[in-house]
Amino acid sequence: QLQLVESGGGLVQPGGSLTLSCAVSSGFTLGIGWFRQAPGKEREGVACISSEDDTTYYAASVKGRFTISRDNAKSMLYLQMNSLKPEDTAVYYCAADTPSYMGTYYFGGYEYDSWGQGTQVTVSS
Repeated sequence: QLQLVESGGGLVQPGGSLTLSCAVSSGFTLGIGWFRQAPGKEREGVACISSEDDTTYYAASVKGRFTISRDNAKSMLYLQMNSLKPEDTAVYYCAADTPSYMGTYYFGGYEYDSWGQGTQVTVSS
């Protein structure tokens, strides 16, 4: 499985912006994306991107506000979050679908088997 390390979380006011980063160890992925989990709630997919053609997919709750991107040369994944709302408060996880392992969560057509440790995002005034 891959190693993924998130960074960039923090406290931001409603309406503000934040960019999350994820460093991805070398390895083949089918897709890679972001999930989040708020206290007392199920983990949910936020955004993902294809490793083949960079096709993106977003949850309805973040579409138009969040943008996922990747820099293959730097082995980095990003999540640009704009117009943040208090309901965006959660621990955000970077995750990858690799062909060698069975995944535990499904989102955007991928089955995620490799996970980062998470980074906290808090949206509050």
